[in-house]
Amino acid sequence: MKPIIGIITRKSISEENHNINIIYEDIVESIVSNGGISIGIILNDNYKELVNLCDGIIFQGGDNFEKHDIETLKYIYDIDKPVLGICLGMQLMGVLFNGTMLDIENHKKILNYAHKVKIKRNSKLYNIYKHDIIKVNSRHKSIIKNTNLNVVGISNDGYIEALEDISKKFFIGVQWHPENMISYDKKQNNIFKYFIKSCY
Repeated sequence: MKPIIGIITRKSISEENHNINIIYEDIVESIVSNGGISIGIILNDNYKELVNLCDGIIFQGGDNFEKHDIETLKYIYDIDKPVLGICLGMQLMGVLFNGTMLDIENHKKILNYAHKVKIKRNSKLYNIYKHDIIKVNSRHKSIIKNTNLNVVGISNDGYIEALEDISKKFFIGVQWHPENMISYDKKQNNIFKYFIKSCY
């Protein structure tokens, strides 16, 4: 049976000025193409019941996270359910473990700006990519600093780009967007393959 992957939705505003919750299609496609089934999760006080419906959870990118995001991530961590954090999702992981978020000016308006990230050996992320240096996209407006999680990826300008807890089945956050890497590094989608394998 295919694993069910819950995607934490992000709040947005429709063209008609209605409050909506969104999921990025590229994430859905990455889940489906790697053998999973995707469902959207709108967080509320029933977050435990919602999480328990899923075999793994993705915290996607966005502009802001809220109280339920932190509570949900802590619950997932405690029950050791696989979780992949992307961009804001990685920052959420860092904050949960005593990290600090800071706003930056670079990267935020440059779609698919490419830069290099050095991956730490003896990490799960290195086992996924099999390279010390990978090239990634970047369009974030915040960074994470001083987290107690294991920092396993650093950009060429010194920013934290990847976090993990090797003691968990799969607890990895990346600052970049592996769901829509352009042609300079096709192997980036490997992270979805390994994440979904961990959800069986």
